[in-house]
Amino acid sequence: MTIPILYSLRQCPYAMRARLAILYAGQTVVLRDVDMMNKPKEMLSISPKGTVPVLHFEDTVIEESVDVMLWTLTQSDPRNLLYHHDLLQLPLMLDLIQKSDSEFVQILQKYRAASRYHDDNEMEYRDKCVEWLSDIEERLSKHAFIMGESASIVDYALLPFIRQFSRVDKKWYNIAPLPHLRAWLIRHYNDPIFSKAMTIYPKWNRNAEPVIFG
Repeated sequence: MTIPILYSLRQCPYAMRARLAILYAGQTVVLRDVDMMNKPKEMLSISPKGTVPVLHFEDTVIEESVDVMLWTLTQSDPRNLLYHHDLLQLPLMLDLIQKSDSEFVQILQKYRAASRYHDDNEMEYRDKCVEWLSDIEERLSKHAFIMGESASIVDYALLPFIRQFSRVDKKWYNIAPLPHLRAWLIRHYNDPIFSKAMTIYPKWNRNAEPVIFG
């Protein structure tokens, strides 16, 4: 079987999700870290939307980050990130991810933009982020990870965006009323797999040697 190709971008939070899932699943892909200012024709020919991640293997193309995570973990899930022991949890986990993407991420982008352009609404958006994250903080006050005492797909789906949130105003974040969230984030930063997911690779071109990832 041909090794799947993953079109990715190191700092893109959606692509980060895909890389984390691949690593935790113990899967292998050919990684193509793309230049979004010069998108490769090979990627656009299979995914005209032109965003990452894109997972391509045989005659299948997966274009959404959560779908990449699910496909990867369905192939192999040695850390039980899909909580196979409790089948009722997966719909709840996917619902929380969807709410994060449709609610928290939208507010986060406004917060980041307001900070970048010194918008007077910065604190308003920051407060709305904290309000949304209060549920995550409460969950983490009860157990080590968002859904329970072991990590789940939710942790790695939300991690890239919570990481972004923490970096907007680092001084404020360090004293924000989110102590359990901070501890959770540090736990992930200390995980060697996170460091591996964030490894810098040269931008891909068709003459480059394949980068085997995972």
